[in-house]
Amino acid sequence: MLYFWIAAALGWGCTSTESPKEQESGCNGHEELCERPLDGVTLAGTHNSMSNEDEGWLAPNQKFGITRQLEDGVRAMMLDTVDWDGEPYLCHGPCELGAEPLADGLAKIENFLKAQPNQVLVILFQDELSVETMVEVMDAVGLSQRVWTWDGETVPLPTLGALIDAETNLVVLGEAGHPPPAWYHHAWDLLTDTPYDFWDADDFTCDLYRGEASNPLFLVNHWVSRPLPDAEMAGVVNQAEILADRAQSCAEERGRPVNILAVDHYDRGDLFVVVDELNGLAP
Repeated sequence: MLYFWIAAALGWGCTSTESPKEQESGCNGHEELCERPLDGVTLAGTHNSMSNEDEGWLAPNQKFGITRQLEDGVRAMMLDTVDWDGEPYLCHGPCELGAEPLADGLAKIENFLKAQPNQVLVILFQDELSVETMVEVMDAVGLSQRVWTWDGETVPLPTLGALIDAETNLVVLGEAGHPPPAWYHHAWDLLTDTPYDFWDADDFTCDLYRGEASNPLFLVNHWVSRPLPDAEMAGVVNQAEILADRAQSCAEERGRPVNILAVDHYDRGDLFVVVDELNGLAP
């Protein structure tokens, strides 16, 4: 069974000697956000979150890996899952350019949430794996014990504080997969987004791309591909004057707050400054 292969490979069941990190107070680091519904806050997101320079991926979308992204304040991750040589992996395009066993990547998220239970995270999977395989890996690493389930009707969504108190502070979305289980949401039932194939900043639009306009969560895809990720260009389009203007324009045009603002090379530019501004948090 895949579960036992994962557990043996990662040594789960052994006692960890690592000391837990100091927990952040509030909800996603801010007391002000505890009473806000999930569809009323903006989360900092990363595109192709697993693809990173530090771990040797070619043509990476990010500088740092999953753990560092979470520690820095990323709260929404876009992860691609595939079958590679019969095993579940995270990779984008040919896996020879960079890959990580799915269990390893998801275990990093589980470890973060274990150390930081006052955080609400969203994962958007570009899932080429079956739902059964995805669920089996999530069960094995422990993430399926943290998932929130939407009833398909109720809005506004629960507050961050309510999600944290209920220990259901992980939202799972699959671009291809559908329930069951009920917590494995089809992304385009909960989410609507913008286009993502832009050559430069002048091409950015806020047009409806996927999902119904009335879906509870709104994702703004904000990166430039030529066609590969361009760190220097990310440093330009992630500057506050461009990033904030686009996010605010999209919120006005679509008549709703931006819930996930996703970028390439989040470490360049002003993603977190803009997210705080959109959330009405004092600098």
